[in-house]
Amino acid sequence: MFVALGDSFTEGVGDRDERLPNGVRGWADRVAEKLAKAEPGWEYANLAIRSKRLRHVISEQLEPALAMKPTLVTLYAGGNDILDIGTDMTALMDEYEGVVAQLAGSGATVVLFTGFDVKVSAVLELLKKRNTFYNQRVRTIAIAYGAVLVDYWCLDAFHDRRMWDSDRLHMSKAGHKYLAGQVLDQLGVPHKIRPKEWEPLERLSLREWEQRQRSWVREWVLPLFGRKIRGVTLGDTLKPRWPDPVKVPRKGGLKKLAEKNRAKAGKS
Repeated sequence: MFVALGDSFTEGVGDRDERLPNGVRGWADRVAEKLAKAEPGWEYANLAIRSKRLRHVISEQLEPALAMKPTLVTLYAGGNDILDIGTDMTALMDEYEGVVAQLAGSGATVVLFTGFDVKVSAVLELLKKRNTFYNQRVRTIAIAYGAVLVDYWCLDAFHDRRMWDSDRLHMSKAGHKYLAGQVLDQLGVPHKIRPKEWEPLERLSLREWEQRQRSWVREWVLPLFGRKIRGVTLGDTLKPRWPDPVKVPRKGGLKKLAEKNRAKAGKS
């Protein structure tokens, strides 16, 4: 049993696929499918929802995850807290450690992730100290509890902007696919996921850069601040993609399962 916990990173935002729940796929689905191919019979649940803070993961996801008695759990949480003004990083990471302690205490293999230093804007460079503190604590906690660590911070492939979605905060399809390969490597699971072989990026002219900056601010930054002012998030109306354990088909993967579920819903 594989259970994935967290926020948009694990939900799969940026890897669009309207055939799947919440319209996304993501690295966790890909990992579940490769696990099932390597060893048929794997079950999978994904409780992650975009915009969730660590406190939401604790209150909404931790207990259901433990009740499923997983053998493998992935956890990425705290990234949204880092972006919030006034977050006490020491208190945040103490809570994070408490979650890891409970997951590790269940006997499951626990996979943790550092955060990547996303070069979104000079404004966010002010958060670099928080990111560094977060990553240092995650590495220490991983060692203390015998967790598997995917050191996302050190994955140089993500310096290519094509690994990121248009909002510059979430991985693109290529990014999710690459990360799935990294997780599988750490778990020792065979796979054939290979990095994209791209041509070198063309240098943008000043005018092109300015146009992209204006578009990004209009389409992503202003709506984000608008939601913060209103006290709403993109995850408020969403449910977990795979809230109950599903047996992952060895052939056809989770898309095949989603098609079956839609067919059943259409007949009822």
